[in-house]
Amino acid sequence: MRFQLTGEQQALRAAVRDVVGRFLSAGPSWPVAPRAGAAKEYSPAPLVDRGLWSALGELGVFSLRLPEAEGGAGLGLPEAVLVFEELGWALVPGPLVATHLAAGVVPGAATGETVVAAADGSLVEWLDEADVVMPGAEGAVAMRSVDPLTPVHRVPAPARVEPVAVLLTAAEQLGTAGRVCGLAVQHARTREQFGQPIGAFQAVKHLCAQSLVRVEVARAAVYAAAVTGDAVDIAAARLLADEAAVRGARGCLQVHGGMGFTWESEVHLHLKRAWVRARRGGGGTESEELLAADLAGRAG
Repeated sequence: MRFQLTGEQQALRAAVRDVVGRFLSAGPSWPVAPRAGAAKEYSPAPLVDRGLWSALGELGVFSLRLPEAEGGAGLGLPEAVLVFEELGWALVPGPLVATHLAAGVVPGAATGETVVAAADGSLVEWLDEADVVMPGAEGAVAMRSVDPLTPVHRVPAPARVEPVAVLLTAAEQLGTAGRVCGLAVQHARTREQFGQPIGAFQAVKHLCAQSLVRVEVARAAVYAAAVTGDAVDIAAARLLADEAAVRGARGCLQVHGGMGFTWESEVHLHLKRAWVRARRGGGGTESEELLAADLAGRAG
């Protein structure tokens, strides 16, 4: 299976990065409003950037997979994965997956006029910021989130998780994994100790190399799952993407040292966002069980 992107797919990815970049204050990776809030205290009042949300809707991020007859672009999962990889790379906050899945069902979701939240397993993200909350989030109780930019609520009865939601979450994780790998390499090249870049030291080289390997393995799995749409492929992609994002962000934090924990740095926010995403749908347990059942069936 080949994953050479078409010219249209490359243009779509570039358009998303350009639109998101125009709404970010300090490079293409830091949301404006959440940055200001997070610097004040650990648990700020989160805000969805409605201007960015509308711009994403105008670009077609939420209506991407709707048929052209319904006002969408008529594209498929491969294109959606590319878009959500970019959104994860840029650390864009908000219930992106839920709003995307609600396009064509909830009025205004496709155009970015309506922010939609939905239960994903036992959690609901951005409940208080949503205009519409999908069924299944009744009785949700607020929790303290490890990510100050992603408020979460726990629901008493875990909701069913759609495979597409799992795949798009994996795509976001892939974007984070790619971003933190790049940040680690950049810092290793420029930060000097003992008269040379820290990237010259073997331990740092290994951290960067391992991160890159995990990114490329996860990318192959996520892109393949987008092509096949198979539930087992999606489960494998999710596990690999979670590992690439979390371990990559931890390695990036180690490369940056103490400065990676400061509000001036985005590194710790990538790690915290990766942790929260890894808990969607009950964590990786369902994906592990699906893979185990498939392997047992093949062996039997």
